Amino acid sequence: MLDFSAFQGPNAGYIVDLYERYRQDPASVDVETQAFFENWSEQSPVKSAEADQSAHVVESLRVEGPACSTVGVGRVTAAARLARFIRQRGHLAANVDPLGIQPPQDPGLELGSHGLETGDLEILPASVVGGPLAAESQNALEAIGKLRRVYSGSIGYEDEHIQIAEERYWLRDAAESGRFFQNIDNAARIDLLERLSEVETFERYLHRTFLGAKRFSIEGTDMLLPILDEIIHNAAVSGTREVVMGMAHRGRLNVLAHVLGKPYSRILREFEDAERNQEASVSGKGSYGWTGDVKYHLGGRRAYKESGVAEMPLTLIPNPSHLEFVNPVAEGHARAAQERRNLRGAPAQDENASLPILIHGDAAFPGQGIVPETLNLSRLPGYRTGGTIHIIVNNQIGFTTTSGDARSTLYASDLAKGFEIPIVHINADDPEACIAAARMAHAYREKFRKDFLIDLIGYRRYGHNEGDEPRYTQPRMYELIDQHPTVREIWAKTLEKQGVVTRDQADALVKGVQDALQAARLAPREAKDDEGPVILRQARPPAPETGVAEERLTEYNAELLKRPARFSPNMKLEEILERRRVALTKPASIEWAHAEALAFASILADGIPVRLVGQDSERGTFGQRNLVLHDVKTGGRFVPLQSISPARASFAVYNSPLSENAALGFEYGYSVHATDTLVLWEAQFGDFANSAQVIIDQFLVAGAAKWRQYPSLVLLLPHAYEGQGPEHSSARPERFLQLAANDNLRIVNCTTPAQYFHVLRRQAALLQTDPRPLIVFTPKGLLRHPKARSSVSELSAPSFQPVIDDATAREKADQITRLILCTGHVYVDLMGSEEFKNASRVAVGRVEQLYPFPDEELRAVIAGYPNLQDIVWLQEEPCNMGAWMFIAPRIRELVGWQGEFIYSGRPEAASTAEGSLMRHLAEQKRIIHNALTATPDLPAKKPEATGSNGNGKGADPVATSSVSDRKLKPTHAG
Repeated sequence: MLDFSAFQGPNAGYIVDLYERYRQDPASVDVETQAFFENWSEQSPVKSAEADQSAHVVESLRVEGPACSTVGVGRVTAAARLARFIRQRGHLAANVDPLGIQPPQDPGLELGSHGLETGDLEILPASVVGGPLAAESQNALEAIGKLRRVYSGSIGYEDEHIQIAEERYWLRDAAESGRFFQNIDNAARIDLLERLSEVETFERYLHRTFLGAKRFSIEGTDMLLPILDEIIHNAAVSGTREVVMGMAHRGRLNVLAHVLGKPYSRILREFEDAERNQEASVSGKGSYGWTGDVKYHLGGRRAYKESGVAEMPLTLIPNPSHLEFVNPVAEGHARAAQERRNLRGAPAQDENASLPILIHGDAAFPGQGIVPETLNLSRLPGYRTGGTIHIIVNNQIGFTTTSGDARSTLYASDLAKGFEIPIVHINADDPEACIAAARMAHAYREKFRKDFLIDLIGYRRYGHNEGDEPRYTQPRMYELIDQHPTVREIWAKTLEKQGVVTRDQADALVKGVQDALQAARLAPREAKDDEGPVILRQARPPAPETGVAEERLTEYNAELLKRPARFSPNMKLEEILERRRVALTKPASIEWAHAEALAFASILADGIPVRLVGQDSERGTFGQRNLVLHDVKTGGRFVPLQSISPARASFAVYNSPLSENAALGFEYGYSVHATDTLVLWEAQFGDFANSAQVIIDQFLVAGAAKWRQYPSLVLLLPHAYEGQGPEHSSARPERFLQLAANDNLRIVNCTTPAQYFHVLRRQAALLQTDPRPLIVFTPKGLLRHPKARSSVSELSAPSFQPVIDDATAREKADQITRLILCTGHVYVDLMGSEEFKNASRVAVGRVEQLYPFPDEELRAVIAGYPNLQDIVWLQEEPCNMGAWMFIAPRIRELVGWQGEFIYSGRPEAASTAEGSLMRHLAEQKRIIHNALTATPDLPAKKPEATGSNGNGKGADPVATSSVSDRKLKPTHAG
């Protein structure tokens, strides 16, 4: 037998045509071709499935004789092209919609589009189709029929967007071999019926018992639960140590009950106790900040155990109504579960340690930007989790919006194609197809460590939340749904026909679930069913000592400056870093990034891991950090903090993608799981945190009150008014202060590197005993400012100072009549002004910690000046922004005297800052002048503005806008 394996695709048809002509008349081909065929002998073995297909086609045509050879290259090519079209586009004809609504079909799937007729395929061998199906078929017609049943059956496969050939071949072999449909025996079929009975009966019981109550039913896509069962089982068998799930609210109650094992009694109590809980909330008795959340937002955790498999935790992450925002949170949680952080160097990652599963909505998946942001994380070094299994619970409708109004793509899943994620569309009414897809998804993830997406296409039996009427907006769809049997009913009848179960046995399964639910509802309430309020903090714990001995700091400093042999850093950068070698021996020579590096080194030496991630965080947005060095000759990287000998824990630093929402959500999830780790997220500019407001509002500041989640995530937000315009000035401190309550946050605005050093060490020290998120308004212009440097003695001082008094003024305290309070960068501007140097009766206090409000420390500062006449709050931000609205009532309550309280800052504004450096400087000069000279009866005169209005008829109207400084008289405390 001749070996044709060197010829593939259409080439195989061409060579067989030449060969047949040569056999009939050697003179009909050129001399070189004659010589080739005369000397043709056994060649190398088949090298690929495609080459093997070509060889079988050619050899089959040869041995069939002249009748078959008349088909020629054109028919071979057409048949091969048809097979390719079916593999690539067969999903367009797939029966994946239980309601029978088909998408537009591709004419390329028809014989006529390829110039073929049935008779052509009958005389072609099955090998023209290739793959596992060819070996089981008599001819190409039979093989094409089988191929259609695979690719246009209850599963539609999409893999042509996968660029790596090995993955495509694996996916196609998996589909065509049918191996994931095997081993679904009768026992497994009965188990599946039992699970579907639990899912459906649970939903129906809730519907009848609590009519009109929101529950976001899974009915119509019930197979989600068996799919999860199958994935979780396979994960446990493969040695996965944790499964982390994120989902929106549809189906959450059912997942909590049947996957996470939340008792029926607890869920039913949550329905029954809604009014009682409301009354308790209104009464305010013992709430202490605990609010809880609605039942379909809650998470859960369960220890999964089956015979012969090690116990494996299952975690369902709580999620607010912002549907897809849980996605990066779950990914961060899973990444934290995969890493070991107890050794020096980078964390060691085992991608099999956890499996993330994300359950999406069909309207939310293409509609919410957090989805592509999260998908983009999937293969980035700082974020990858070894593959996520995505499941779209596809109701074919979003609230009342149909797909034509909700997305610009054919499928809800099309977004995933850009990230080369394999996609299978499944009919939610075909249980065996759903189980096969679940097995395929897990097997692909195990082999390639990449994401996989299951588009579970079903329907929604009731309205969006069981309280609205879907027939107002989708009458024809719901006419079909009303007449459509449930998947449990379909599956029960299938098993009855197969003789696997009887009708009575199927009905008994339903009754068993009904009885269990009724018993749970009537059972006496147990104490553990009542989750009492959580007390966030009854008393503020003492501040930990965070100072580090000078000799230890000197040791860390020397370690940070070591380089590997023959490592060649950028010489200009090396000169900058070398200045740090002597900085500890000189007064006021430690800059911000230097203090940060020393803080990280000391924290690692204490055995606490550190993870720093953000936009350009390796170098630092302002070129200040340089934690990762690059060899100018080889391009190699070196991270000193991963090599220092005193370290007893891992250090990780990554540049994030240009994302805030997903990036911050990921770090939140990581921090929730890795409670032993100092996790920091840095924005390129503090203003950019605006893009992550949902993560901040719904997770970071409220997670403890809603879900008992206690992250210690640190947000580093560059903030200061330096004339860079509205989007490069403010990190919006007013927003964080508005969100601060029940000691849920720590918010600081430090003025010295030493203070930053201490606040990082304090956060690390409190990880286990008093976890809270920390918001740090970091500087820009002060990073290297000579007036904002520290000495080593300040790093060795005992601890962070929430309020810093004016040491110079304290020496003449009885002469001080005005106390200016401020926070952050404006302090340096104030101290550098000529006016301040001549203000002999003024003291300046720095409020370094804005929340928890340092009332005791501030009271002590105020009490130290017995002859005060007034207090001024100085800030850079407009009056309706910054700390003024937050701090004014607290200071008025704090001081029990009849002096004056004056505001000095920018007037109220819609935008955060001026877009002109000239205007910025004029305003900065004005607010400092007012802080020093404003009187209670007459606000200080504003400095004359410079410039014109463009017409040569006067000063700039913006610069001269007249807004009186606020003057408020404090009331007596108490």
